[in-house]
Amino acid sequence: MTSNTDLLAAGPSQRTELAAHVWPQSARLVTDELHDASLAIGGIDCAALAADFDTPAFIIDEAHFRDRAKLFVTAFNEAFSEIGTGVDVYYAGKSFLSVAVAKWAREEGLFIDTCSDGEMAVAERAGVAGADMGLHGNNKSDAEISRAIRLEVGRIVADSLPEIDQIARLATAAGRTAENPVPVMIRVTTGIHAGGHEFIATATEDQKFGLSLAGGQAMAGLEKVLSYKNLRLIGAHAHIGSQIQDPTAFELNARKMLVLRQELEAKTGFLMPELDLGGGYGIAYTPEETPIDVVALAKALAQTVNSVAQELGTSVPRISIEPGRSVVGSTTVTLYRVGTIKPVTLEDGTVRTYVSVDGGMSDNLRPMLYEAEYTARLANRAGSATPMLARLVGKHCESGDILISEIALPQDTAAGDLIAVAATGAYGRSMASNYNNLLKPPVIAVKDGQARVIVRRETEDDLLALDLG
Repeated sequence: MTSNTDLLAAGPSQRTELAAHVWPQSARLVTDELHDASLAIGGIDCAALAADFDTPAFIIDEAHFRDRAKLFVTAFNEAFSEIGTGVDVYYAGKSFLSVAVAKWAREEGLFIDTCSDGEMAVAERAGVAGADMGLHGNNKSDAEISRAIRLEVGRIVADSLPEIDQIARLATAAGRTAENPVPVMIRVTTGIHAGGHEFIATATEDQKFGLSLAGGQAMAGLEKVLSYKNLRLIGAHAHIGSQIQDPTAFELNARKMLVLRQELEAKTGFLMPELDLGGGYGIAYTPEETPIDVVALAKALAQTVNSVAQELGTSVPRISIEPGRSVVGSTTVTLYRVGTIKPVTLEDGTVRTYVSVDGGMSDNLRPMLYEAEYTARLANRAGSATPMLARLVGKHCESGDILISEIALPQDTAAGDLIAVAATGAYGRSMASNYNNLLKPPVIAVKDGQARVIVRRETEDDLLALDLG
């Protein structure tokens, strides 16, 4: 973490420059006779967005989202075409999914990864064909699996041995036979610890997801799927974590999955046609961080898959991946309005100024849940004063409702100013709650000087509609 001294020293540059790898690609600082380095996104001044749509609000750069989607499709398919195979890119809907976003994703060549009835409903409303969806989840209900079977989703990723029986039972009830089997993958825990926080490392043995490779459950699951005539085993899946910056972890995961594929063939004679290597590709939340290089990662993974396949004397499978945060994360900012400002003198004499905004943990839970760090700046002006040590906090009845623990803001920051927090596209709106009965913010898409609401702001009528008194 940056020291307080360094933080304050960096303050002026933070007020007049944008780190391109953190902010939406259309983000600009506008200085003219009407604007003093105010922030604009998609060609629209943030002050105008706040005036038109109020705050807090999520502002998503549509062109940036589309470009990120295209980058993954192009980079991975170009890299893997060199070794004679292709890649299906599934957008991890859990990061943020709306009807508009699902449409953008499909238009740019992404499939849609879902993990609930609700996410399937959004994808279906967007016109996504069942064959272009996948269904994940460690505790799928009969209703969710039945819906996936009815929609004829491209794959159901089974997370446990009992779930395989559950899928087969529901497939039978739906009239599925060996003539039209349900496509199934098995989720494997490969024992790799990767990810920025314990709660987002998902391939260690001691956690809720998947079937253990080391314990033999993964092989048992694959064989169980093969034993059902109305199920079709299309491959194995392993997602090792989130916010991973080191490509070595992905390469090791690919090796373990290829070995499992060969072992299944040696044991049963069946060669899985596909391996899903998951997602978890890291982005930058602060200027000091470096996002993973997608093109370099694609080339490294292709090289690993090819070399391991040659080493094992087997063919190269079709590959699928599941980026979510790395597609949507940096495309979005949350726009807040400043309210109460309160200087607090610490024991060492340092003064920290608490800057409260009109949102908080109800629209961004990640700082509380993962100790996640973010970048922010004044959005309506540069601020002419020297920087102060500030703490950006929300308006909820929790002392831990902190959005950014330490940030340099101009000393003249005042009530009514706008603050934009960068890189909130992933797990902001999708994790939002109504804590303290706050209303969930809207999502505003901006592109080429035009803004439109793609998810409207909740109203008190929405809030009270569920309360039957």
